[in-house]
Amino acid sequence: MTEVRVPDIGDFTDVPVIEILVAVGDAVQAEDPLVTLESDKATMDVPAPAAGTISQLRVSVGDRVSEG
Repeated sequence: MTEVRVPDIGDFTDVPVIEILVAVGDAVQAEDPLVTLESDKATMDVPAPAAGTISQLRVSVGDRVSEG
C-alpha cells in the first residue's frame, strides 16, 4: 500500500480540498489526478505517485490540508 501525502504546495497551509477525483476501488495510473486543492492563488491537482487501486480515502471535500 502506498500512502499519498500532500506534496510541496509552497508557503500555504490549511489549503481546502475542493474536489475528490477518485473513489475507493478506482484503478489509477501514475500521475492521474486524485484530489484538487485550492490556495489563494491557484488550484492544484495532487497526482498518484504510482499505478494501483484506491483502497481508502482519508480526506473529504472541504477538509483542509497542508504539505505532508
